[in-house]
Amino acid sequence: MSAGTVTRGRTALPSLPAVYRSRAGVELKEFFRQRESVVFTLVFPVLLLVVFGAVLDYDLGSGVSFVQYFLAGVIAAGILGASLQNMAISIATERADGTLKGLYGTPMPRSAYFVGKVVQVLAVTVLIIVVLLAVGAVFYDVDLPSGRDWLTFAWVTALGAAACTLLGIAVSSLARNGRSASATVTPIALVLQFISGVFFQFSQVPGWMQTVASLFPLKWMAQGLRSVFLPDALAAQEPAGSWELGRVALVLAVWCAAGLVLCVLTFRWQERGTR
Repeated sequence: MSAGTVTRGRTALPSLPAVYRSRAGVELKEFFRQRESVVFTLVFPVLLLVVFGAVLDYDLGSGVSFVQYFLAGVIAAGILGASLQNMAISIATERADGTLKGLYGTPMPRSAYFVGKVVQVLAVTVLIIVVLLAVGAVFYDVDLPSGRDWLTFAWVTALGAAACTLLGIAVSSLARNGRSASATVTPIALVLQFISGVFFQFSQVPGWMQTVASLFPLKWMAQGLRSVFLPDALAAQEPAGSWELGRVALVLAVWCAAGLVLCVLTFRWQERGTR
């Protein structure tokens, strides 16, 4: 048999874009087939908006309702849930059940796995934002961003989601096994939400908690989103007396870089102690 015949007989490998598209499709299907993940990630932020909007219905000044303030925080919390929590729990689970080890042994480029995860985060994040904006506008008369505010909304969301996604991949290595992943990650996310001005006005959070919160991306993501939904008059209630959008961009970008380094240093394709 000639060499040419052998070459023609081989199955051609799919192109890299095709592999990426295929892996992204798998990730999206797996996510939306898991009812618990869909409910927690998509429905929970909406429930927060509805409950807090009904209980804390008061004016903050300058004609701004608490719901208008809270919407920025709950969107930030939704992004955190879709990225950091979702990534950390799902990757830890896939590591424990052998999915990652199996993928590692296939011809699939390793980058395709992460591309699929990123596409999943982006899709779920967009869906969460659309739902929350619709609920806020229709049921609570929240004023949506306009003009250049949409550009600010876009870059804060993109940088925040990127930073939290990378952190989620890194945090997945903290869980000892798949069963403990949720118990490890969820308390971290809840604490960050409480101290970062998600459930309360950030000015009402004790000073030492504000300092701790400023070390993490959620506080800055929520602050950047508040600048989009609130009038400039309320910027005076921020710790620095302004929205600090330049610092918001810098901190989130630094966390993207730090998260990438942590991913490279900590990511494992199988559980500790396994071969």
